[in-house]
Amino acid sequence: MKKAPKEKTTLPTEQITDLLGPDLLEKLPAIHHKLKGEVYLSGGTVRDLLMDRIPADIDITVSRGAKIWASKLVDLTGGTYVALGREEDAARVVLQGREIDFTSFREGAETIERELTKRDITINSMAVSLKNVLCLDDVSLPDKVQVIDPAGGTADMEHGCIRVTSPYSFKSDPLRMLRVFRFAATLGFSAESKTLGLVIRQKKWISRSAPERVAYELDLIMGSAGAHGVFQDLAETDLLFEIIPELKPGVGMEQPSSHHLDVFDHSLATLRSMELIQENPVRFFPENSEVMKAYIKNGRHSFQLKWAALFHDLGKPATMAIDEDKGGRITFYSHDQAGLKQVGKIARRLHWRGEDAKAVSDLVGVHMWPFHLINVQRNGQLSLKACLRIIRTVGPALPGLFLLSMADALAGLGIKRPDKIEKEVAALFERIERVRKENVEPVRAQPPLLTGKDLIDELYLEPGPIFKEILSLVEEEHMVNNISSREEALGLVRKYLERIR
Repeated sequence: MKKAPKEKTTLPTEQITDLLGPDLLEKLPAIHHKLKGEVYLSGGTVRDLLMDRIPADIDITVSRGAKIWASKLVDLTGGTYVALGREEDAARVVLQGREIDFTSFREGAETIERELTKRDITINSMAVSLKNVLCLDDVSLPDKVQVIDPAGGTADMEHGCIRVTSPYSFKSDPLRMLRVFRFAATLGFSAESKTLGLVIRQKKWISRSAPERVAYELDLIMGSAGAHGVFQDLAETDLLFEIIPELKPGVGMEQPSSHHLDVFDHSLATLRSMELIQENPVRFFPENSEVMKAYIKNGRHSFQLKWAALFHDLGKPATMAIDEDKGGRITFYSHDQAGLKQVGKIARRLHWRGEDAKAVSDLVGVHMWPFHLINVQRNGQLSLKACLRIIRTVGPALPGLFLLSMADALAGLGIKRPDKIEKEVAALFERIERVRKENVEPVRAQPPLLTGKDLIDELYLEPGPIFKEILSLVEEEHMVNNISSREEALGLVRKYLERIR
């Protein structure tokens, strides 16, 4: 990650004017003419400019009246006004796809220097005055603008350090504890030891933060390139277990000899493996890498897969048992189903969006299925119907399931681990993909042999849950080439009804 040079305590004026663009360069002076006061570019915007990154949004700090500034900008530009927070004097303007955030000096600060020291971390506590950039006084436009840096943010950027501006930073907003880890993740920096010590002492305060805000920060961490390392750091401070206590019972929980790690560390290793696979799917699925690449890039799949990797063994502590008939072997029977329920509980508590909750819990609930099929495949007994059932049950998420299985397999390095398990996972997916292309797609490309109307008109059945069961049976038999016509399908259903009656 590119860091700010140590000597770089100014920003070129041209860099700032390019960021603001003609609209803001024209409208902000007009607003200032009416409202007066001080105007600064601040926070993450200044940090990103110093690091030669394109800022995601524009943060503007004014000495007072932030909401009025925002509403005036909306009046002049036709942008959209968005209120930010109930107690803060802050508002956002969405203008031509850009977000311009206005905030007033916080917590009674009377100067920008004092205001900046009330922010969360030093690299977010810098500003530049827009007084001369916007030509608010009759002065010539300077070539460079001085960075206001009372907390030492530029030096911390040089050293790749995340440091709180004050020992009281977390007291005013406990969510800042998570932001420490989020910025470490997204910038590739490391948190200062004193800051981590502060997190350890004050971690219980995180419960005061709104679930949606907590989930937002966790999502940004999970979306970063090295999420596994940051979640490891979160665990070492115990902050992770304050937020997701369901992960804590896995710490120190021994596993069978196919594993070399306890349940929690195995989950972290699976997350790390998932990140490696997503970086280079061809290495792990050489025959189906394009399928995997397309799945990873589609929508929120990459993000959902990483959460599924971390959560896939959540159900193990609740299902752990010792099988004396197998020499005292540790077992976790049905831990996938127990984990599915745990994920649902976490998703509700963190107010996850519905699609993420369903995708992650579904993957956790079926993550053992490929391994069961591999056991059958080793004996040469894997049937076409077994392949069809996993295809039809898992549906479009099938590539995701095998990506999760591969990550799970890579993370288990115990002495009794099957030697070629990765190749077996890839080979099973290759076979199932072939079945999907040769047996499933051709059938689904045609009109169904029977519909619900046929069941009513021809067999005089009453609509109900049995319709889905019957039509699923007909489709499966069509896919295995046991039937190919409407008459054969009706005959099949009649025999089925006689049998169940």
